[in-house]
Amino acid sequence: MNVYMKLVSLFIALALLTTGCSTRRDFILPGEGPEVLYQLGQAAMNDNAYDDAVSYFRALQGRFPFSVAAKQSQLDTIYIYFKSGNRELAINAAENFESENPTHPRVDYSIYLRGLSYFDLTPGWLETRFKADLNSRPPKDTLLSYSTFGELLRRFPESVYAADSRNRMIFLRNRLAYYEKTIADYYFERGAYLGAINRANYLLERYPGAPVTQDTLFIIRDSYEALGLEEQADNIARIISINTF
Repeated sequence: MNVYMKLVSLFIALALLTTGCSTRRDFILPGEGPEVLYQLGQAAMNDNAYDDAVSYFRALQGRFPFSVAAKQSQLDTIYIYFKSGNRELAINAAENFESENPTHPRVDYSIYLRGLSYFDLTPGWLETRFKADLNSRPPKDTLLSYSTFGELLRRFPESVYAADSRNRMIFLRNRLAYYEKTIADYYFERGAYLGAINRANYLLERYPGAPVTQDTLFIIRDSYEALGLEEQADNIARIISINTF
């Protein structure tokens, strides 16, 4: 197909997007190349017609799986799933893209969207504080979001998404540290002092710099005192007095 015919086909296809057809994705010409299919999908995406956009992108990926347009459409599909609230589909699409394209120049974008998708799945403060099982590990999606942003920073420290990822990690670190502190408090209040010490030490090792650090040291000190371990309690008390949090 010469350049003129391609332009004519594209014009016809785009024109049909604005007609009264039952759905735009019903019209996918079998002879179109990857650029036309991508532009059709992008036009639908820009119009918030996400189902249509995904259909065009799937057709593109099926017909021209190794084209540049197909790779870009995979990234756009991740964004569509995230934007439309289908967080689990966004995560799956991102994982597939990263597995298939580990050296792609925009893999950092895929990791970032995956981290955002987990971030939006994390439970709220009230759910974490009052509904979570204190004997279980911290909320799975909160941990996954934290580790995903950490992966982005390790692999792509100069990424344009690095600064926002770092800020979100700080927020998530504080949330996870607070969660661990509630568990340490739970053990302490029930006289399980060794459990309180172990959980508090885990918090300090895993989430250094969290705002609950000083309160956590108090839990350790008080637990040692309750166990009659005065030397260990005094050592923690000195650490508390020396450091300003």
